[in-house]
Amino acid sequence: MDTTSLIINLISGALGGNAAGKAMPDKSLGTLGDSLAGLVGGGVGGSIIQALIPALTQGGGGDLGSILGNVAGGGVGGALLMGIVSLIKNALAAKA
Repeated sequence: MDTTSLIINLISGALGGNAAGKAMPDKSLGTLGDSLAGLVGGGVGGSIIQALIPALTQGGGGDLGSILGNVAGGGVGGALLMGIVSLIKNALAAKA
């Protein structure tokens, strides 16, 4: 993964985390929490997507297909991790 792909994954992950927080206000971690969970999820999710679908890495990160693949992988990864962190947070709060 090159630097451009990583940056795209992180930004789209943060956006995906915030979008998921807005779509599910009861699961939201707040703007900062949604962004941080999205950043991590975008980086990890984008890496996993690129490992599973190597065609996304062809073109060096500068062609349109590669950029769209990075945005999709990062956004979905960010939204998923934000949801997972929210579920864990709510489960721990219920025990307390």
